[in-house]
Amino acid sequence: MIRKIEKNLIKWKNNNKRKPLLIRGARQVGKTYSVRKLGETFNKFLEVNFEEDENIKKLFNDSLTPFLLCEKLSAYYNKEIIPGKTLLFFDEIQNCPRAISSLRFFYEKMPKLHIIATGSLLEFAFEKIPSMGVGRIKSLFMYPLSFNEFLTVLNEDKLLNIIKNSKLEKSIDEPLHKKIINIYKTFQLIGGLPEVVDSYIKEKNIVKCFEILDDLLITFKDDFAKYKKRVNVSRILEVFNSVAIQAGEKFKYSKIDSLASPNALKDSLDLLEKSGIIYKITHSSANGIPLGAEVNNKKFKVILFDTGLHQRMLGINIQNYIALDNFEAINKGAMAEIFAGLEILKYSDRNLFNKLYYWHKEAKSSNAEIDYVVQVDEKIIPIEVKSGKTGTLKSLHSFINSHKSIFGLKISLDNFTKYDKIISVPLYAINNIFYKT
Repeated sequence: MIRKIEKNLIKWKNNNKRKPLLIRGARQVGKTYSVRKLGETFNKFLEVNFEEDENIKKLFNDSLTPFLLCEKLSAYYNKEIIPGKTLLFFDEIQNCPRAISSLRFFYEKMPKLHIIATGSLLEFAFEKIPSMGVGRIKSLFMYPLSFNEFLTVLNEDKLLNIIKNSKLEKSIDEPLHKKIINIYKTFQLIGGLPEVVDSYIKEKNIVKCFEILDDLLITFKDDFAKYKKRVNVSRILEVFNSVAIQAGEKFKYSKIDSLASPNALKDSLDLLEKSGIIYKITHSSANGIPLGAEVNNKKFKVILFDTGLHQRMLGINIQNYIALDNFEAINKGAMAEIFAGLEILKYSDRNLFNKLYYWHKEAKSSNAEIDYVVQVDEKIIPIEVKSGKTGTLKSLHSFINSHKSIFGLKISLDNFTKYDKIISVPLYAINNIFYKT
């Protein structure tokens, strides 16, 4: 399975001034797989899993001098560690904060050694570390597969090239457009988690994909027990379930079916965000860049990190989904809006911790709201997502007029087209926004 992040990894490998690399992201997004694949390009590869073998942590109890650590690890695994020839891989590094601390010393004292670490729940581990060593560690953020990656693993490279080479003002031939829409519907349904996608590629069985998603949901919920020292597990489950229900609207703690205090619910939501399972979409006035300079942290929406998990939580009827042509009728739970937000993140700079923003008119008499505002170069682009092919664009026009925008984007099932200051982009071509505007 080819992933976009592999290009980032090769670039890092060939950089003579590279730093230890920390790949960050939620569980099950494919971090370990991608590093192992990179390991195949080295003469030697040593994987250290801090979750699998508890004894490994003891090797980091004393000195964090890289030479001594390499000597111990080499003896423990009976494998050579040679700078320039070995890829040293620390997996599930969040389980050993001392190992995270050691990364800065590898940069300072063994700069020629290729060392990568991966982990989930890293934000919690960071709290136990006095200093991360600013400027000595490089982070790379990883997400589930994007739609472009899904086309690649389907061997639909010709379709992908057509999408990439299309122009924002010129439609794709209708038969091709319909074919891509059908693939998009499948992808939105199963999501982009590698295990699920791999199953679909091999068996083309959506029901089997649902079974895997259900198992993954149980796994994620079981993981909540790891937070129990911070927040009651029941509170986290209540918030987690409410995220799926409230998707597409301003998140309100009062809508959560719970007897807990708002502060306890807020703590639960913060924990889910730190784990990478959810993403906040924060309100921004969007009067200038950066968008984060004018946010109202009290106003936000929340989405799950994968559409497949989202639809399983909502219990979407697969028979209706496959049979109905009216996509609006089966687009429960703001699936199109969630898909768009996730695609924006996936096509953003992987070297940065990217955030999502939305806008609404701050006036009591107005309901104008823009699903997403993004920055591309020096431009702020408003994006309105439509689940079907109909619907007014009053909010988009309102933003364009009030912010003197050059244009706005409508993301929907419609083909590429342009009218007045509105450019229509298909849901499957969100990547084009970042390279064609």
